[in-house]
Amino acid sequence: MSVTHDEILGELARLVLPDGESIVSRDMVRALNIDSGAVRFVIEAKDPQEAAKMEPIRKAAEDLVGKMAGVSSVSVILTAHGPAPKAPEAPSLKIGRHPTPQAGPASVPGVNRILAIGSGKGGVGKSTVSSNLAVALAREGRRVGLLDADIYGPSQPRMMGVSKRPASPDGKTIIPLQAHGVTVMSIGLMVDPDKAVVWRGPMLMGALQQMLGQVAWGELDVLIIDLPPGTGDVQLTLCQKTNLTGAVVVSTPQDVALIDARKAIDMFNTLKTPVLGLIENMSTFHCPNCGHESHIFGHGGVAAEADKMGVPLLGALPIDLDTRLAGDAGTPIAAGDSPMADAYRTLARRFIDGGMA
Repeated sequence: MSVTHDEILGELARLVLPDGESIVSRDMVRALNIDSGAVRFVIEAKDPQEAAKMEPIRKAAEDLVGKMAGVSSVSVILTAHGPAPKAPEAPSLKIGRHPTPQAGPASVPGVNRILAIGSGKGGVGKSTVSSNLAVALAREGRRVGLLDADIYGPSQPRMMGVSKRPASPDGKTIIPLQAHGVTVMSIGLMVDPDKAVVWRGPMLMGALQQMLGQVAWGELDVLIIDLPPGTGDVQLTLCQKTNLTGAVVVSTPQDVALIDARKAIDMFNTLKTPVLGLIENMSTFHCPNCGHESHIFGHGGVAAEADKMGVPLLGALPIDLDTRLAGDAGTPIAAGDSPMADAYRTLARRFIDGGMA
């Protein structure tokens, strides 16, 4: 004798849900099929959350129908009426937008001093100086931030050994990374490292504004801003929209670099940003084999320029293979103990003693 639909539904009506109704009265039994004693049906919950709690009901229905006369096998599927609601997405923040209007130069909350590290041309080691100076200042007990504002060619993530994308818990605030005692933020952490940043001036200015105003820098003694080379939109925006303590210009001693360094100095002067001093990078080369000292890029050019301007020559740093290797490895040379680390420590003390950091 075969079992009927009504008999099965009558048996399933005995399964009472927590709200007092049964799966039959709630019209949850669907697609009931009987084929030579093989019974198949679906229990359809109103949503995935309810379905997730109903496995005991599915099992009880399967056992109950399986004991009925004329039933050879039972297959019960638990499903839901609609898709699961989407989980709330983690807030994300897009870097790069048109700048928001502001009345005049603004400070960065919690930051005592802001130093812009610039250069007239690329390839003079400005980013290397910026990262090592930041680490050296941190080792001297200063609370230091490092902002990589070189939008088109960010190198601080590699030099500081950071690659994780900064978090944004509310879609507005950016949580910077920490490395070697320094708080670090770079556009390179917010974009695909293999993709070119193809932005016009307004997008650059908006990105810089975001990285200054929306990053949770915390309490800092000094924020070092590693500028792109040249005299473009980023420099102009920074000097006009931010209360800078001053600028430091990095150059090699060779005449070609000094021509562009003078332009960078003139730009800062035109924008009423104090030039706090010059740093001569790649000043000398000490042969590791014989100890001979060579002046590959000339000698004394930056010192002469500083004297001509009446500003300090803050330091003369040699060209050094270990410095390059350390930067490529993500641990600035200033983080260790070596003659070059001592050179950056001396430079950091000069900044501290001069009230610049």
